[in-house]
Amino acid sequence: MLDRIKASMPSLAPAEQRVARLVLGDPRAFANLPVSELAERAHVSKPTVVRFCRSMGYDGLSDFKLKLAGSVSEGVPFIHRSVDADDKPGDVLVKVVDNAVAAFLKYRNDASTYAIEKAAEALAATHKTGRRIEFYGVGNSGVVALDAQHKFFRLGINTISYSDGHMQVMSATLLGPGDCVVVISNSGRTRDLMDACDIARRNGATTIVITATGSPLATAGHIHLAADHPEGYDRYSPMVSRLLHLMIVDVLATVVALRIGGGRLQPMLREMKNNLRTKRYA
Repeated sequence: MLDRIKASMPSLAPAEQRVARLVLGDPRAFANLPVSELAERAHVSKPTVVRFCRSMGYDGLSDFKLKLAGSVSEGVPFIHRSVDADDKPGDVLVKVVDNAVAAFLKYRNDASTYAIEKAAEALAATHKTGRRIEFYGVGNSGVVALDAQHKFFRLGINTISYSDGHMQVMSATLLGPGDCVVVISNSGRTRDLMDACDIARRNGATTIVITATGSPLATAGHIHLAADHPEGYDRYSPMVSRLLHLMIVDVLATVVALRIGGGRLQPMLREMKNNLRTKRYA
């Protein structure tokens, strides 16, 4: 959570930067002080303190302080252990699993429920009106986009995924108000994805981005779902980022499914399961 605040500092307004420095200087005190004293210490107004919390993706001051308190007191230790060339299979097993588990726990503590709620609202509203939901990603993130399309397709949602830059640009050009696009990127710096996101947004579509805080893509969409981890972007196999992105998609799909309602989904899923039984050996 503190790393995210540091990364976001350059994009904040000067007054909000003062609030950010107050958090970074003494996070424990910030989590316990009333808004009036926080505003006085940061030399800002009380609404600015609340605005800072929302700029960071939280649902106001109370939500921010709750997550901050958990971050500094529970202190889930995030230890990223790189796989070395001379590691034995047992070492690789432990490191890969530990990295994934630590990333998931860190995300659980740091995730913005406000951003997740806004993203789920946008996706559910798009589904309700019968408009299109599209998922964009390239390379490793293209696989995640395809998985997302599969999860939402099973909910009876009109959706498709594209991993080719030309197809993304062409499809984004055809989107309009009421449509929704989810752009997935580990680095948040892929030119094709930035171009497609900008086009979709200009055409009036709602843009949701799943990417690293502080990246160009993070500020290009309407809704940012932060996916922050210590894994370098230059690794030949971005393991943690892929799993983290898949988990975020799972969370989104689950929340959207709950919004659609079991009364509509359960009969359809039950029929789908029955129809698939003939594809399996008894």
